[in-house]
Amino acid sequence: MSDPIQEMPFARALNAGLRKAMEDDPKVLLMGEDIGPLGGVFRITEHLQRDFGPRRVMDTPLAESGIVGTAIGLAMRGYRPVCEIQFDGFIFPGFDQITTQLAKLTNRHEGAISMPVVIRVPYGGHIGAVEHHQESPEAYFAHTPGLRLVSPSTPHDAYWMIQEAIASDDPVMFFEPKSRYWHKGPVDMAENAVPLHASRIVRTGTDVTVVGHGAMVNVLMQAAELAAAEGISIEVIDLRSLSPIDYDPILESVRRTGRLVVASEAPGSVSVSSEIAATIAEKAFYSLESPVLRVTAFDTPFPPAKLETIYLPDADRVLEAVDRALAY
Repeated sequence: MSDPIQEMPFARALNAGLRKAMEDDPKVLLMGEDIGPLGGVFRITEHLQRDFGPRRVMDTPLAESGIVGTAIGLAMRGYRPVCEIQFDGFIFPGFDQITTQLAKLTNRHEGAISMPVVIRVPYGGHIGAVEHHQESPEAYFAHTPGLRLVSPSTPHDAYWMIQEAIASDDPVMFFEPKSRYWHKGPVDMAENAVPLHASRIVRTGTDVTVVGHGAMVNVLMQAAELAAAEGISIEVIDLRSLSPIDYDPILESVRRTGRLVVASEAPGSVSVSSEIAATIAEKAFYSLESPVLRVTAFDTPFPPAKLETIYLPDADRVLEAVDRALAY
């Protein structure tokens, strides 16, 4: 018997997860720009059209509204379409279809129809790209009732979470941290212990809790390693799901450490980070020994590539917030 644990890049794990979902259910269809023979700009769908045919892996016109609208119609007919948005900044032409139709149809029909649509969104920075190619638009969709939002940070989660998202009868926005596509990690192909919408502690600690999602989890782990060398113990929590957010592990952690730092690549105002900070302040106020602090991108449009290392939070900015939290 072959070893069920395989080492593979994040992108390859996504490809394997999509392949498994398509093998398990003939109603799973893939749609997007250049996802067929090319395999997508990041090669996530490489060889899938070759193996499943153009009726299940469909190249579409450059029209995000049309892609999402077609997926809605397919879902009404019993299919499970998976849409690829080529880059995060290209999602906005489809915003109306996503937020006013896809998110609301099940509620509008009092549960009589389901919308098993997955929208894959490569998002975030650290790839040196140009305008519209390095956005973090999670908050727009997390604010919309009727949508589920998830973001894996590891190859293992990428493999399993894409399958769980496809199996969901609700629409799922699947945010993929594109800067992690080429990073390898172990994938247990036989077992997954963490449900789709559960957050998880990835490093235990006693002094400060830090929370993030996607590519930011790796930054938080770097900060925790550096802090450990100075005798500071940081607990790191991977959100994994942005809507709904699994608050129980965060609350339990904060009640032990008394401090929370929330980090994100997105701008801080009216953000997922803001929501987490407010909720923890409401539910764990008497456990907090310092204010909840946020480490985010700045409230400006994403800058030219040469400035992205200044714009995006790094381990130093996280540690500066940790120091401030400990100073109270």
